Amino acid sequence: MEKAYDVPALRRASDILDALAAAAKPVRAATLAEQIGLSRSTLYLMLETLARMQWIEKRDDGYVVGVGLFELGNAYVRHDALQAAFREGAGAFINKHNEVVQLAVLDGVHVVYVAREDAHRPVRLVSDLGSRLPAHCCALGKALLAGLADETVIERLPERLEAVTPRTITRRAALLRELAAIRTSGLAVEREEVAEGLACFAAYVGMTPAGKRVAVSTSVPLGRLDAKREKQICIGIVQLAAHLRGAL
Repeated sequence: MEKAYDVPALRRASDILDALAAAAKPVRAATLAEQIGLSRSTLYLMLETLARMQWIEKRDDGYVVGVGLFELGNAYVRHDALQAAFREGAGAFINKHNEVVQLAVLDGVHVVYVAREDAHRPVRLVSDLGSRLPAHCCALGKALLAGLADETVIERLPERLEAVTPRTITRRAALLRELAAIRTSGLAVEREEVAEGLACFAAYVGMTPAGKRVAVSTSVPLGRLDAKREKQICIGIVQLAAHLRGAL
């Protein structure tokens, strides 16, 4: 097995960016030094360099993630023509159903939200861009896991799964049965497994030329759903996934 080499400066920069991304407000240099374990002199040199690159910005008495890093991150969806195809398809879905649409990729055992188009009315969401959730508990994650073989899912997930809410599936065997049904129907459904009062419907798009596994979903408060509307939304999200698959 080849030895993994690490570049200390890059690792330290990554630690700084991770700390800023996880914070809800600007992080002071003294706090960063304590969290990361760097000397003040080394830390200030790195902060100055990252600020010049616009990867971070000085805000009040601390630092936040900068606009330059946001621009680089957006290249992740531009390279596969995902962004343009998603916006076109999501716009049509929203015009018809007036519900939010989200795009996510699979990263190990998590989903990472990479794009979102909002409806014309507010909805309570947990899907800020760049945020991640355990794949086993959300419809997007289940749609993505259904694109894998059972053997791969078993390798990645333990027998006991984390409970995000009381309704989250916590047994791998139960999840595997649900994934089999998703492969047959082409649709993943989740009710209150991530957030109380919220249902999510998702469909697997496929693998992009760059090797990203992609799925699309919509999240709807249970109070806005009846049997007829749920059927319409399910059909719409499957059609949107097919549109994106064709565009890629």
